[in-house]
Amino acid sequence: MFPAGFEHVEDQLWLWLVAMIRPGAAFFAAPIFGMASVPVQLRLVVSLAVGMAGLSAVPFQLPPDGVTSVAGVVLVLGEILAGLALGFAVQIGFSSAMLAGETIGNTMGLGFAQMMNPMSGASTPALAQFLSIIATFLFLSIGGHLSLATIIVDSYRALPVGSAMPAAASLRGLVMFGGDLFAAGLAIALPVGFALILVQIVMGMLSRSAPAMNLFAVGLPATLLAGLVLMAIASPSMGDGIIASINAGLGEARKIAAGR
Repeated sequence: MFPAGFEHVEDQLWLWLVAMIRPGAAFFAAPIFGMASVPVQLRLVVSLAVGMAGLSAVPFQLPPDGVTSVAGVVLVLGEILAGLALGFAVQIGFSSAMLAGETIGNTMGLGFAQMMNPMSGASTPALAQFLSIIATFLFLSIGGHLSLATIIVDSYRALPVGSAMPAAASLRGLVMFGGDLFAAGLAIALPVGFALILVQIVMGMLSRSAPAMNLFAVGLPATLLAGLVLMAIASPSMGDGIIASINAGLGEARKIAAGR
């Protein structure tokens, strides 16, 4: 039997658990927060802080039969789906930088250079990892992490706990936005990628005019040098493209949080 003042401890613990579900799912799918190097304990604490701020803005009561009932399971599934949709929308905008890096790296001949990606734990091209690091700095510099927390808190108004299933239009918009990932990645890589294609055409013309020339000995260093110089020149425009893609991901997350 609990002492006086502790009779509602179990209800409070269940309330904290429900509060952590949606932010935890969003942070699991979102960039930076979902990195394997981020401690789980830190993620839980941040999820609880964001979730309690969201729950305090709307009235909420636990299901009469508890979270383990049918109504409670539906509630948890809705919270997980809403959180994953919010985080995945931001992740789509963030991943355009990695796609651009893979495109440029393959064109430069650096597709064989692999690095361990701390976000996914898989090997990715070195140039894609480089642009992913730049995207991380830009995401933090524009306050993307704070915007994501604000979006999660605002989502409790349009998608209250217990009715958090995103609308079919929201899920369809998220799927269609996934197609924009390829367009955004190619747009970021276009300044460097198009110039590298011209370099490849010139090297092909040289190989036809001078068949005795070792194309592999000359073409690879020339392509690498041209790629590095072009990336240095096009860095401002590529940074603007990455920021625009991240903002598009945050905008899509806002639409889902508003129930649209």
